Amino acid sequence: MRLRFLGIIPNTPVEDSPTIWLEEDTGDLLIQSYKATAEEVAACQEVGSVPGHSTEVPEHETIVRLPAVMLKYLPRPEGADGEAPRA
Repeated sequence: MRLRFLGIIPNTPVEDSPTIWLEEDTGDLLIQSYKATAEEVAACQEVGSVPGHSTEVPEHETIVRLPAVMLKYLPRPEGADGEAPRA
């Protein structure tokens, strides 16, 4: 696995460190962030996604909260916003 560090929440304290990495071979993102609260998970389940799709979160998945300030670290496909990729 070839990981590339993309970014960490600015001015992060030692114990509070949402971080994003890019898996170079697949383009997948690995994200360390805050666990969604039970209230947030329930709200996601209430909104749902695709009609007919289960709203349960499987044991092998989770919902994380990514702070908006971290969005700047997400790679953009070339041409998606008229600019070269940022990652």
